[in-house]
Amino acid sequence: MRFAGRSVFHSPRPPCPSSFRPGWPRAIHPSPLMMLLATKNLVAHYGDFQALFGIDFEVDAGELIAIIGSNGAGKSTFLKTLTGLISAARDQVMFEGTAIGGWAPGKIVELGIAMVPEGRRLFSSLNVEENLLLGAYTKRPGPWNLEKVFELFPVLREKRRVPSTSLSGGQQQMVAIGRALMANPKLLICDEISLGLAPIVAKDLYDALPKITAGCLTALIVEQEIGLAQKVSNRLYCFQEGKVSLAGKSNEVTREQISLAYFGI
Repeated sequence: MRFAGRSVFHSPRPPCPSSFRPGWPRAIHPSPLMMLLATKNLVAHYGDFQALFGIDFEVDAGELIAIIGSNGAGKSTFLKTLTGLISAARDQVMFEGTAIGGWAPGKIVELGIAMVPEGRRLFSSLNVEENLLLGAYTKRPGPWNLEKVFELFPVLREKRRVPSTSLSGGQQQMVAIGRALMANPKLLICDEISLGLAPIVAKDLYDALPKITAGCLTALIVEQEIGLAQKVSNRLYCFQEGKVSLAGKSNEVTREQISLAYFGI
């Protein structure tokens, strides 16, 4: 099958080389590339208000893609259409060759897409371990379990019986990431995981990304900090007023191009 001019493969992804590099590494995607997710002319509405205008977007298996843009540019709306929280036409969203636009969120999670939502949204009545276990409700097979999450974020092992409300902001974000990983997704979507965190805490979270994607997991992040988004990603998209204003390789786009795409000046 072909979508957006490129082949969509239905076979399992080939083994990925490790994406881990010292410092601020970029994930290495497999060869040959296989399209995991794509949108074609995607539109979205809040009632009569149109929020997205013809978004064409592609993610290959094993990539780490960043989305940047000012507040109100349509970034979170776009993520909500991918995860079924906002309805879209069936054939406007493709995942591994399957048209999933308008699918129920639970069905999309079962298919292999998990999101770390903006603001973390932990269950205050549950402790750390209970919040993490909620992510495994689909029982998808894969490498992620409690032990592996605790290896990724050792502090959570120490606080596994602690109420989630007693954690710091950075620790709560670790739980939110770990909960999404417990679903053993093929695509991990992160919406502003650095929001409200001290820069050093945000850097620690992003330092964990290479370990997360080393197992051939594909990641899509929304990030307000442009420099950070460029450092951790293979490619980036900039949204402005519900449209894609820039798309390119993260290490090739210039600050001038980003400024024009971001602010329209």
